[in-house]
Amino acid sequence: MKKLSFPHPMVIMLAFVGLATIFTYVIPAGSFNRVLDEDTGREVVIQGSYQTTENKPVSIGKMFLSVPEGIIEGVEVVVLILIIGGAFYVVDKTGAFQTGLESLIHRFRNSKSYLLILIGILFATAGALNGLQEEIIAMVPVLMILSRKIGYSKVSIVGLSLGCAIIGAAFGPTNPFGVIIAQKVAEIPLFSAWVYRTVFLFIALLLWIIYIIRTGKDPNAESMEAEKIPEKMSRSHSFILFLVGLTFGVMIYGLTNWNWDYNEMSAIFFAMGLLVGVIGNLGINGTAKAYAEGFAELVFAGIIVGLARSIYLVLQEGQIIDTIIYALFQPLESLPLGLSAFGMLISQAILHIPVPSTSGQAVLTMPLLTPVADLIGMPSQVAVLAYQYGAGIMDLVTPSNGALMAILAAAGISYKDWIQYAWKPILVVFTIAAVSVVGGIFLL
Repeated sequence: MKKLSFPHPMVIMLAFVGLATIFTYVIPAGSFNRVLDEDTGREVVIQGSYQTTENKPVSIGKMFLSVPEGIIEGVEVVVLILIIGGAFYVVDKTGAFQTGLESLIHRFRNSKSYLLILIGILFATAGALNGLQEEIIAMVPVLMILSRKIGYSKVSIVGLSLGCAIIGAAFGPTNPFGVIIAQKVAEIPLFSAWVYRTVFLFIALLLWIIYIIRTGKDPNAESMEAEKIPEKMSRSHSFILFLVGLTFGVMIYGLTNWNWDYNEMSAIFFAMGLLVGVIGNLGINGTAKAYAEGFAELVFAGIIVGLARSIYLVLQEGQIIDTIIYALFQPLESLPLGLSAFGMLISQAILHIPVPSTSGQAVLTMPLLTPVADLIGMPSQVAVLAYQYGAGIMDLVTPSNGALMAILAAAGISYKDWIQYAWKPILVVFTIAAVSVVGGIFLL
């Protein structure tokens, strides 16, 4: 009897689109009134304005139409993935990544744990500064080389990179697409309670990295000791890697200080790829060919990101997102304070499945939760923490997170294998978040 294989990532995403369509026939339609918030430039909901509306179930035709519409809606992200992927492919063709990795691995040949800790901290820092996720998709080929060279499994290296980045974004005090927007909408000082957040960030990140170090070794991987000791990196390779690091630095600064968006990020990486091709002696045609090959490698990953957007479009078309929000948060007013805080955390985590955008979830929920927190005597900062942790941690789990599914697809890892590997540390991290939220009632 033939053993059934786990569904392909595209099957999983299309199944969620179909499930969202079914929900539009089952869940009553409803909506909140909204006003424009001048500080964030986004529409926020008005507390107490929820009302049911005429049901608008999504037809089969509209469901299929949501697939190309979702890809078009997420086109800026898709283009970013393709361009960064192309640029990274150019860098790889110059040999800079290979020699850089070999040099790094040789330096840490007797202390792999320190290397993993360093990489984890770097990804967590990027996550805390700009919510790094989609950018990791283009790094997957390099990360897979790293996993082979140091003898760790592919899934553990994805856990180290994506996992640390998400923990940095979910627990850190500086993510502009998460905590900063939420604090603006909640009308509390920006970067407030940063010490409290940083303490729990350190705890969560430490336990996550320890789990990776202890469980990630792959006995079937090639031995690092068999590697030839690399010569000193050439000046051109060193300069190319410096340009890669500089580009990421400019991107982070642009996001936090110049109001950059996806197109600006795409532009600087495209320019970097062209410059690297010249420095790496690939020539004009060689650089163009490398870009094309990089595009081809990541087209499917881009489609997965677009399909994740299609799920949201179906729910939005059926006008049931506000109903889901109302059903999740309205009962919290009648719970004891500690349970209410924990309930906010759980509700935000559940809501992140149909609303995969962390910034979108902030402007949807914080106008509702801030008055609720005031009414029951809960610090508004706790409501922000519940949003930040709930939405952030769920990015490690929910298939509606296009970046997660695209990274898994690019790495050749099934969603089942990812969950089997990561569910234990995810539960630990979620427990840390719960302790932080409940503790915040007394400490913030």
